[in-house]
Amino acid sequence: MRIATLALLAFFVPSAAAGQGLSAADVWQAGKPAKELFGGMKAAAPVAARAIGTYAKGCLSGALALPVEGPTWQAMRLSRNRNWGHPELIAYLERLANKVPQVAGWPGLLVGDLAQPRGGPMLSGHASHQLGLDADVWLTPMPSLLIPRAEREEFPPQLMVRRDRKDIDPAAWTPTHWRVIKAAAEDPIVERVLVNAAIKKALCRDAQDDRGWLQKVRPIYGHDYHMHIRIRCPKDSPECQPQEPVVPGDGCGKELDWWFTDAVLYPPPAPLDAPKPKPKPPLTMADLPQSCRQVLLAK
Repeated sequence: MRIATLALLAFFVPSAAAGQGLSAADVWQAGKPAKELFGGMKAAAPVAARAIGTYAKGCLSGALALPVEGPTWQAMRLSRNRNWGHPELIAYLERLANKVPQVAGWPGLLVGDLAQPRGGPMLSGHASHQLGLDADVWLTPMPSLLIPRAEREEFPPQLMVRRDRKDIDPAAWTPTHWRVIKAAAEDPIVERVLVNAAIKKALCRDAQDDRGWLQKVRPIYGHDYHMHIRIRCPKDSPECQPQEPVVPGDGCGKELDWWFTDAVLYPPPAPLDAPKPKPKPPLTMADLPQSCRQVLLAK
């Protein structure tokens, strides 16, 4: 297997010279948004694989790139350069993609954002996806034909949620969808699968006697067209900080009903004279683990 043959170098080889044009002064500059530093990195840190920090405040060394296409997957939005992950995430995605044709009859998966080459905060979009342990997998089946790479920038995903936000769209949702999500959640390496509450409702309704996997599937805002898969901290990553364990139960009771209340679905607009909340300042290197500075400098 490609991962098994990868030669990983010693972790964090110190160097006074900067990797990819960065200097130590760049990395230590007070107040500089970390997203500008990590967003500018084009290749992985060539040191041992480590996920460092938390899912929303961290970085990644020794990343692997998910190939932009394989026999049962195609990576989307390639211009973002976000198809990088910890080797355990890449192996998991290939494993899941190869399983999907058997369990659901899909030709394969369309895979969205993973992480940047060295993880860290992104120039746009996600607050998480910083450790190379998160992956967005579309709920649109992969076409049997290869999508040209240029077309993957605009290829539209299938929305799964009804316009009133209270359930799935029956024109889009099929029994194969819950089988794909079940396959994603059943892998022992998976910690959470985040989906829109309407999708969670459909899973609660459609799942059969084997319902233990539903505990990992958690409702979240947005996520109308994809599932966000999060794997656990790898054993090779002592600086990776796990989340709290998911609560017991299948999550199909009153706790799910809250997502469909008017206060959640149709929140009242703020008064016109209400002060606008100040945007959160962007993360700086001071907000991230010290080791992330060495990840940026590694070459």
